Parts: sequence; C-alpha cells; structure tokens
Amino acid sequence: GQHAVYNVDRVFDETATTEELYTSVCSKVVKRVVGGINGTIFAYGQTSSGKTHTMQGGGDCLGVLQLAADEIFSLIEASA
Repeated sequence: GQHAVYNVDRVFDETATTEELYTSVCSKVVKRVVGGINGTIFAYGQTSSGKTHTMQGGGDCLGVLQLAADEIFSLIEASA
C-alpha cells in the first residue's frame, strides 16, 4: 500500500512547556492575526495527551488561549 507522508515544522516532546510551544509556534500566528492575516491554532493528538491542558491551561500554568489573548491586547496597546 501507499505510505502517508506528513510534514511538520516542529515536534514537541513531553518535557516542553506551554510557554515554549507558544513562543515557538503560536506567537507568530497571533502577530499575523493582529496584522490582518487569518490564522488558526489547534491542538491535535491522541486522547488524554494534554490537548485541553495545553490550550486552556490549569493551575498555575496559562494555556495557549490566555497567552494569545494577553499578547493580542499587548500588541493593540503598543500600537495605540
């Protein structure tokens, strides 16, 4: 049969923090969105692999959604 080929920009292992993920990948998308370009950030993975925690955070850890909101408002404030 045929083999599927997947291209990825980066793979994060279980030691990566949400902040590392955000800085490496998500911040670029957020900056482009504030500049008028459409962007999407989504988490994909196996059940119970931490997608919800990564996106929403929990405890003392901010999730991608909060980090993105914080950056969006910072960028808007800086441009005012």
